[in-house]
Amino acid sequence: MKQFMIKNGLVVTGGAIQGLGMGLFLFPHSIPSGGAAGIAVMLNYLFGISTGLAMWIVNFSLLLFGVKFFGKRFVIWTIVGITVTSATVHLFEVHGSIPNRNIWYDLFFGSVFLGTGVGMVMRQGVSNGGFGVVALIISSGRNLLPGKPLFYINGSIFLITGFIIDLKIILLALVSQWISTRTIDLICQMDFRRTYTLDWKKKT
Repeated sequence: MKQFMIKNGLVVTGGAIQGLGMGLFLFPHSIPSGGAAGIAVMLNYLFGISTGLAMWIVNFSLLLFGVKFFGKRFVIWTIVGITVTSATVHLFEVHGSIPNRNIWYDLFFGSVFLGTGVGMVMRQGVSNGGFGVVALIISSGRNLLPGKPLFYINGSIFLITGFIIDLKIILLALVSQWISTRTIDLICQMDFRRTYTLDWKKKT
């Protein structure tokens, strides 16, 4: 029970910190926070599918993919993290505001918060949704930290999205991904007195 409460607290806290970075800093500038968001934007642009529905389709599909590798509990914990993140994003989008915004300051702080939240969640063997599932699968198979594969996956999607919609997206999204994925790896490597590190090859 104690381990459950600790894991639940860290997943909820990580999801909230991730949502803070997205809702308060990144989304006001339309900076996509990950590959799933990039695909959702493309589906909306090309086929008129609502962004919310497109995000749900992408996340749900990738979660089903992750069941085979990590088990049903992985999906349940990921749904908890995604729910907390979504609620936090909505809270800050509606009630949060920063006077005299600077896009580069927002990009930096938003990416650090995003990476910190995702890193906390991934340390518990839980995905942050989207292509975090794929990053965990790759990292578990090759004994890598998850930040590097996540950067390459999301970076590729951002490139495609930028060429289809707006080239400015590429620069902002890639800078954000570089900062956030470096933060993810930093969090995953931290050695706490009681370390709840991810056992990459064990189902959770």
